[in-house]
Amino acid sequence: MNASLIKTGLNKTLVALLLAATAFAATACNKDEPPPPLPAPKPVVAAKPEPLKIPKPDAGLPKEEEKPKTGSGKPASSFAKCCAALRQNAASAPPPTGGYMLQAAAMCDSMAANGANKSTIMPVILGALRGANLPSGCR
Repeated sequence: MNASLIKTGLNKTLVALLLAATAFAATACNKDEPPPPLPAPKPVVAAKPEPLKIPKPDAGLPKEEEKPKTGSGKPASSFAKCCAALRQNAASAPPPTGGYMLQAAAMCDSMAANGANKSTIMPVILGALRGANLPSGCR
């Protein structure tokens, strides 16, 4: 019985020493030093503001600098066939292409009614077709 009392007392002593060592290790850690203070900001020197200069109003563009008109204002009858051919081909084309052709025909009608020339109408039609074939009436 004596031996078991010694072992129990020894176990209690070891546990107490371990707790004390753990507490000492936790409190004895070196704490980090606080960071050094930031340097003081340099003073900002404000630039002297320049007075606002307002240009005099312009009376408009001179006649020689006006933008040239792209059409004559008269309907282009030669493109009526092209617009009709686009509309006719759209009826038999598959769904996405048919829609592109109808849109191109509407643009063609609008531009032809305003008197736009071939060099103005053709790029618009080709862009609206998105790669679909151009009808023979438009060439």
